[in-house]
Amino acid sequence: MEPTASSSKTAALGAPLHALGFEIEDVSSQMVTGRLHVTHNCCQPFKVLHGGVSALIAEGLASIGAHTATRGLKRVAGVQLSINHLKPAQLGDLVFAQATPITVGSTVQVWEVQLWKIDPWNSESRTLIASSRVTLLTNMPVPEHAKDASEKLKKYAKL
Repeated sequence: MEPTASSSKTAALGAPLHALGFEIEDVSSQMVTGRLHVTHNCCQPFKVLHGGVSALIAEGLASIGAHTATRGLKRVAGVQLSINHLKPAQLGDLVFAQATPITVGSTVQVWEVQLWKIDPWNSESRTLIASSRVTLLTNMPVPEHAKDASEKLKKYAKL
């Protein structure tokens, strides 16, 4: 199967997200979005989306957004994640995720990430399944071994 542009983007920007089948769609300093088809790889034994997967999506999208929003694409690090799981997503469901900044400061950013289950019969209809806030330290020095980290982001982000 040929990789899609979203799949390639996700592989470059978020390997753990890619491993679960998540596909990043849009990347900017104002919003990061993507989708996940709920498969066995991301479910609890009860065939619902695992809460840890929702948390991974939240921190992953917030980190990509925060990295994009830093001056000069500097390093970011998540320091706090709070997530509320409101409704389940079942095996086979399609989940849409959106991260938006609440505040973008020179040393700290806070992002809100929401996950919705999309109605397969009406893509305009969606149900909020999780809501989270991610706090990140920003504008940190980039270690020598990771100097190329922002190159992939420059390729895919709307800067």
